[in-house]
Amino acid sequence: MKKLLPAIALATMLAGCNDNTETASLQTASNSEAILASLKSQGLTIHGPLEVPGGLQAYAASSGTQPLAVYIMPDANYALIGTLIDAKGDSVADAALKQATSEPMQREAWGALEAAAWVQDGNPNAERVVYAFTDANCPFCNELWRSARPWVEAGKVQLRHVMVGVIRADSAAKAAAIIEAADPQAALTQNEMNHGSGGIAPLAKISPETNTKLTGNVELMRRLGFSGTPGLVAQGSDGELILQSGAPRGAALEALFGPL
Repeated sequence: MKKLLPAIALATMLAGCNDNTETASLQTASNSEAILASLKSQGLTIHGPLEVPGGLQAYAASSGTQPLAVYIMPDANYALIGTLIDAKGDSVADAALKQATSEPMQREAWGALEAAAWVQDGNPNAERVVYAFTDANCPFCNELWRSARPWVEAGKVQLRHVMVGVIRADSAAKAAAIIEAADPQAALTQNEMNHGSGGIAPLAKISPETNTKLTGNVELMRRLGFSGTPGLVAQGSDGELILQSGAPRGAALEALFGPL
């Protein structure tokens, strides 16, 4: 009987160790979930686990169109967002991060643009759609509108103007006048045709619904990395998003709109 005691004691100790490990694992998982939830509440999108060397728990994330790698420390109480490098100073997670985030980011961004408050400019059946963050007071937006006429009038490009009010005090009220018009496309054309003389008259009062739309458009513009207007978004032949700030000219215009 005495010979069995050490074995029984050992079994008890091992059982105790297993229980503690399981508890610790559950606590670590809970902490990791809390960190990820906190990051989501701050506007980050978490796409899923990221396989990286070194034993760190990692997740692929993004902010707008910016991919980010989130590394959770072993105790799961802290996290880092940054670049993991090897002894040579080379980044070791870039390829995996791009693979994990590229497609969902593109899909999410394009879906958000489709759902935004935009004004159609051109044939709805045009073979190419280009979104443009547009301020009614922006001279470069007016330049873009005029430069795009050959493509729009030929039915090759449909511009979707995502109206924002960011340049002047009456920009939002002018955007509202276009959005709330009986014919928004005609109102947009009126603004652009008469841009040099002040464009469309601003609304005296913006409705709460329109104000919500304009606020959402500005948030989307910032999220996609644009700090001013026009900000242009299109899809390349490979499905990758093309993002361009400012009014394109010459070869850049044809690269965005395609051949005439």
